[in-house]
Order: sequence, then C-alpha cells, then structure tokens
Amino acid sequence: MRLFDARVGWLRRLRFVGLSLALASGATSLVAWGQSAPAAQTTPQAAAPSTQDSRDLKPVQTKQSVAVTIPRSYALVVGISAYKNLPKSAQLEFPNRDAEDIYAALISPEGGQFPAENVHKLINERATVENIRHELEVWLPSVTHTDDRVLVYFAGHGFVSGGKGWLATYDVDLHNISTTAYPMDALGSVMGGKIKGKWKVLITDACHSGAITPEADRQQVTNTLLDLQKSLFSLTASRDREQSFESDRWGGGHGIFTYYVIKGIEGEADTNGDGVVDADELAEYVHTNVRLATEGRQNPTSERGSFDRNMVLAYNASRVKGANLPAPQYGNLIIESNMDGVEVWVDGKSAGVVNKGIALRLPGISPGLHTVKGVHLGYEPDGPREEQIYPGQDATVSIRILIARKANHAATEEFDKGIEFYNKGYAENYKKSVEHFEAALQIDPKFSAALVYLGRAQSALFEDDKAIASLKQAVELDPDYQEARSSYAAVLLDGGNLDEAVRQLDVVTRREPDRGWAWYLLSQAYARKDDFVQGRTAAENAIRLTPKNAEAHFWLAECLRMLKMPADAGREYNQYLALSNFDTGTAGQLNYYILGSLFGMGKKSRATQADIWKELHGDANFGLCNCERMQKQFEPAIAHCQKALTFRPNDVAVNYRLGELFSEEFNQQQQLGLLAAAKLHFAAAIAANPDTIEAGRAKKYVKNIDDELAKVQ
Repeated sequence: MRLFDARVGWLRRLRFVGLSLALASGATSLVAWGQSAPAAQTTPQAAAPSTQDSRDLKPVQTKQSVAVTIPRSYALVVGISAYKNLPKSAQLEFPNRDAEDIYAALISPEGGQFPAENVHKLINERATVENIRHELEVWLPSVTHTDDRVLVYFAGHGFVSGGKGWLATYDVDLHNISTTAYPMDALGSVMGGKIKGKWKVLITDACHSGAITPEADRQQVTNTLLDLQKSLFSLTASRDREQSFESDRWGGGHGIFTYYVIKGIEGEADTNGDGVVDADELAEYVHTNVRLATEGRQNPTSERGSFDRNMVLAYNASRVKGANLPAPQYGNLIIESNMDGVEVWVDGKSAGVVNKGIALRLPGISPGLHTVKGVHLGYEPDGPREEQIYPGQDATVSIRILIARKANHAATEEFDKGIEFYNKGYAENYKKSVEHFEAALQIDPKFSAALVYLGRAQSALFEDDKAIASLKQAVELDPDYQEARSSYAAVLLDGGNLDEAVRQLDVVTRREPDRGWAWYLLSQAYARKDDFVQGRTAAENAIRLTPKNAEAHFWLAECLRMLKMPADAGREYNQYLALSNFDTGTAGQLNYYILGSLFGMGKKSRATQADIWKELHGDANFGLCNCERMQKQFEPAIAHCQKALTFRPNDVAVNYRLGELFSEEFNQQQQLGLLAAAKLHFAAAIAANPDTIEAGRAKKYVKNIDDELAKVQ
C-alpha cells in the first residue's frame, strides 16, 4: 500500500507587444509625481485572470437541450513514485504515471475541461514539501473564487506519525517529519477555508504498498482523509485498514483506484447517458469496479457530506444518449498484439501501448459497440473496427500489424523533389515544394510524411488553415507519428490555439519524453498561457535534452522573469542571445527562420527571416531591460532597452519603459537631461500607437514632465 510507518525509520505572432508586453515586464512601479503604481504581485500564479476570460459559468447544451454549467476550474495534481530519502522497499512504481494521466483527463475537452494553465502538476522531484505548500496555500487561494471548481489529486505515500496523518512529499525525512511532510489536517483547513470554490474535490491514492504499515495506521489515514471537510467531495483509494493496489494489469500500469478514476472522468462513469459525470456517479463507478477488480480487498470510499450533488466533474457531449437509462454493468477489453510498441486507440482516444506477449487490459468499459484501432509507425493500421462489449465479460481483441506501409515509388520521387525545394527556403521554393508534396499525395493519399512536410511548407507560406488541416490529417493517419504531432502543435501555436497545442504536446512528451523539441514547444505554450511554473519545467527539460536550442533558453528566461527570478532570467536571456548570434549572415538567419518560424517559434508576423531574428532579439533585450529594472539597476536597464529599440525602433512598450527608466533616474539624480529623455520616449510611445493604455499613461507623464520643467524655467 502507499502507506508506510514513519516509526520504522527507513509563438503566437507578434506576441509581447503593446500593453501585454508592459504588463508582463515585471514592473514594480510607475513614474512618480503623485501617481500610485499597481501593487506588484508576489507570485505569478496569483495573477488575476484576464477580464476577457469570464468567471461566469459556461453553459453547454447537451443533445437533450439541458444546460450543463462548467465553472472556471483549477486543479493541483501530485504524483510521487521515487522518494529522495526513502529506502528501495518504500519506492512506488506508478504514481507518476497516475498523475500524468489524471492531468491529461482533466484538460481533455471530452473529460474534465480544465484549462491547461489552471492545472499545476508536481511529479516526483518537483513534489517537494515547499512546492506542495506553495501550490495549496499560496497559488490556489490566490486564484480561486467562490463560484469555481477546484480539484486536488495526490498519489503517493500517506503515513501516521505522532498521532497525525501526513502526506509524504518527495523530500520527506522520517527523522524530521514536521518540516518535510505535509499534514493532512492542514490540507483540510486549506481546502475548507483558504481555497475558495463552490465545488471542491479531493482525490487521494495514498495507501499503497511499499513499506510495513500497521493496520490501525491505515485506518487512521483513511479516516483523516475522509473527514477533512464535510463541504467537499473526498474520494479515497480504500477504506479502513485496507491497502490500495497498483499493477501493470490496469491500462499498462496504474494504481487500480486511479485507473478507474481516469476512466470515469473520460466518461465511463456517466451511467445515465446525459454526458455529465457527477460526484455520485464517479464514486459509484470507481467503488464498483475497484471492488470487483480486487475481489473485495480494496473498497474506495467517498465522503457523503454536504457537497453539491450536481457538481460536474467531467462532460463529454458525444456520450449523450437518452434519459433514464439503466446503469450499465461494465466489461473489459483485453488487447493482444503481434508486435511490440503498438499504440491502441479506443473510441478515437489513445488507451496505451501494447507489446507482443503482454496483453493490455482495459477494464471498466461500458457495454455496447466500441471502435478499436492499433497503429505502428511505418505499417498499415489494424482497424478501426467495432467490438461489442458485454456486461461482466472480457472481450479479447487481437491486433495484427502485418503490412509494412511502402510509399509508391512515383510518390517517393515527388516527395524527394519537394524536400529539395523545401530545404532551400524562401517563398518561391516553398511554393514549388508544395506542388511536389501534393503530387506525392495524389499518388499515395496515406503518405503521412508528405502531409507533414506539406503542412510545414504551407506554414512557411502563412497558409495557416491549410497547414493545420494537413498536419491534423497526418496525425489522424499515423497517431503514433510523434514528429507529425509535434509539427501539428507548432502550427497550432502559431495560430494561437494554445489549448490544443498543449494537449498534443502532452501526448508527445509522455510517449517520447526524450524529444527535446516537443518540450521546447510545450514551454512556449505554457508561458503564453501564463503558466510559468510548468513552462519553466518544460524549458528546463528542453535544455537538458537539446542545450543548443536557443529558443528554449528564451522561454525559460521569460518564465523565470515572471516568477520574479530576474538574475536567473537574465542569464538565460544572455544564453539565448549568444546561441542565436549568427556569424554566417543571411544564411544563418535563414536557418533560424526555417528551424524557428516553421516549427512553432510563434514569430511569423513578417515574411522575412531577418525580421523574425530581430523580433526575438528585441524581445530578449527588452527582457534583460526588465530584469535589471526589477533589481533597481536602472543604467544597465536603459542600455538593454536602447538595444531593444535598435531591433524594434517604434515599439510602444520599449519606449514607454525607457520613459519610466529615465524618469526614475531623474528622481534619483535630478538632472534635467534625464527628464527630457523621458519625455522623448513617452512621446515616441504615444506616436507609435496613441490608443494603447501605455500611451494614455504616457500622456499624463508628459504633462507632469512639462509642469516640472516649467517650474525650473
């Protein structure tokens, strides 16, 4: 059980401009002369949501014309398999994967419908006591409101020490429990008091095997988790004195409890066919299936307190059937394969990977027809085909990957010609490459590599809709073609569809965690969604895998700056500038355009490679300017902003910031030349775009400056 005895002792285009750039700059003050500055936020996570993203309930119409309201939603997902200070016997196998798949289910539009930036994820070494405390006691209380939906998920060890229940953090020290573990009573207090929301959900898988645990302690942990607060829906993995099992026989490797939580959120728990998974449905689905799967040895328990029985945990419109349907008994899919590494798709969603001789078990499937498909890159897929699931029965599906996909020779010749033009760059060559890729697809419509390069060439030509369609088709043809999925995510980023980009990249990084480019794209997506914590983690993964990826350093710098770490951010901005400081002239910048703009750099506002290079270098220097300003180093800040102006001479935000900096220098030195310089840059900001908020403020500051100069004269 996951319970041990402590006593044993063992790129969107043109993104950061105008107001958005100024607000993202980490400013701590504006100009003086009686104008009060907005208070700096102590943590980036505490930022208030955009006024464009209303907190009002979002109505969704079902097929029965019944409105389903989905509140603004936040979640914290924690999964710890590997513990820093615990012995080998106390390590766990699947909580990290449990947490990753819970995250995917929550952000799915056919599941929890949580915005990705509102779901923070702490896996293994990131799940320290400090980070867990910050997320629970600082972030969630700072962002939630009374009409929100809030979910906290924990998978790992729970234990008892000194008569109290504790959650074991990654860095738990059994000789120093009070400062290295998180107390369950504090969790209850925070969930019930500090964190706001009308729907609160706590899901804990914290009683797994891995150490010696007295049965009495198991009972106390379970009771503590259930009794945290009567006003929230609490679902725990087991009841008094039971252990909670984990096994590779459930979806390729999960805690059994969490496996059914995931399936339930994905829609299997929707017993009345209205598309909604509510608290009672999820509890009943998980309890029934876990109890059957373990022959009664594990019984998940939910708190039957005063929570709203109508809380929506998940919604999937495609599952809406009819009213008053009887609750189904569930069946099981058993997937076999003749080949290793076959990805299985059930009802259009990836269900895991099956290997030869090791069946993939997918229990808890609702009765009826389901589509099953097996895919392996380079081979024709098996399926999709319909499989009937009967209540209480196993349905064994044998996937046979037999036919190697061989591109037609004529199609391959056209593809190779297209690659020659594509690699030359420039619009005319991209147009010619498109002709050859399209010719290849006329010969072989299933030529997924041709679709990928067609999409990339279309993206280079700013034909975004065509690029998205081509790359989406490539993913649909070869769902395990992670290069296609990453390229699809890249054009989604350039088109501003950040949510779908995150979902695609989440699949890639879980399937192929060593794909550095995907981590870089994910870091950009998170940063642009203002999720700077996860953006930082993704960028650090990208740099670990591909240290020469200049843009990964850029996005790490952006995240660090917004996390109020200006010195570290400055180092990363400088690293970006060094790595992207080409000495090869136009050719080097052309490569920058190909490798960057085509693959999700998000900087395609102009159709020349030089302008893209200039924009990002302007952004980096502006970032350095703001980092120095955050550290009250005004002279170097001015130098960096002036450098940024050499790349972006008419930029509103840079000119506005320079006006502030010269004003702050004047406040310290009282030199009129500084005041004149401030007025010059405020005027430039107004001239660049008089309709921006910065320009409106600049007009007031120009008047203040004129008044000050008049006094001197």
